[in-house]
Amino acid sequence: MAIAKSAAASTAAPPATIAGSEGYWASVWRRLRRDKVAMAAGLVVLALILMALLAPYIAPADPLSGRITRRLRPIGTEGFPLGTDELGRDMLSRLIYGARMSLLIGVTPVIIAFGLGSAIGIVAGYLGGLFNTVAMRTIDIFYAFPSVLLAVALSGALGAGLTNALVSLSVVFIPPIARVAEAVTTQVRNRDYVEAARASGAPGFTIVRVHVLGNVLGPIFVYATSLISVSMILASGLSFLGLGVRPPDPEWGLMLNTLRTAIYTQPWVAALPGVMIFITSISFNLLSDGLRSAMDVKQ
Repeated sequence: MAIAKSAAASTAAPPATIAGSEGYWASVWRRLRRDKVAMAAGLVVLALILMALLAPYIAPADPLSGRITRRLRPIGTEGFPLGTDELGRDMLSRLIYGARMSLLIGVTPVIIAFGLGSAIGIVAGYLGGLFNTVAMRTIDIFYAFPSVLLAVALSGALGAGLTNALVSLSVVFIPPIARVAEAVTTQVRNRDYVEAARASGAPGFTIVRVHVLGNVLGPIFVYATSLISVSMILASGLSFLGLGVRPPDPEWGLMLNTLRTAIYTQPWVAALPGVMIFITSISFNLLSDGLRSAMDVKQ
């Protein structure tokens, strides 16, 4: 989480005259299209989302239906192209359905933290003074704990389950997003156009809505997308420890846990959920890097 401060500096907000114009966003899209790595990562993310949405239509079998007599079939088995798990359930179907739960538990906390953290950081950055000090010092308390330890502690205190895992991960990601939001808002509030609007007697809410949000939401959003890969790994870790999704629901982290005993008999089958976690995490990371570069007006 210590990368929050450096991320704020590297994603400095573009000038208001540029950020609010259609030409700026057109140039962002043009630069993003030239980044072949980011576009390829975006296509992978899109494919994963479509796979999750269309799981009932493309999965070849029921992900919860198994037979002990066909357990741990190897990859390439007739009727089971990716083999079967420890209970004889089709691995391909469970991986497809697992995308639903894994993306839900990986992306939802970042969305929640983006909304709450942005609100806290923007208000604190614009108001400054005592409110900024109290809000940011409270946020700093969470930096005393590593993100993994904080997520495990919160999930352990709240209890296992999808809802509690979402709450725990949301709490983990609110502080870094709030810190980035406060940093970029502090930069923007001292710009000439904000001072001019304030001198003209415009209400504070209007200044924030018209002159501040358009310049700070972009950098905050780019930073938030970089946290999705971290969220995916943390969510899978919680499920692996039994603090996230509960059996028999298919989720990649939980599948890693249940298949760990098969690592010596069917290592390739046991590694498939980990491969999916890796591909998803690296795709979100590469897409976030591409967005950061495309939104840099210095480019």
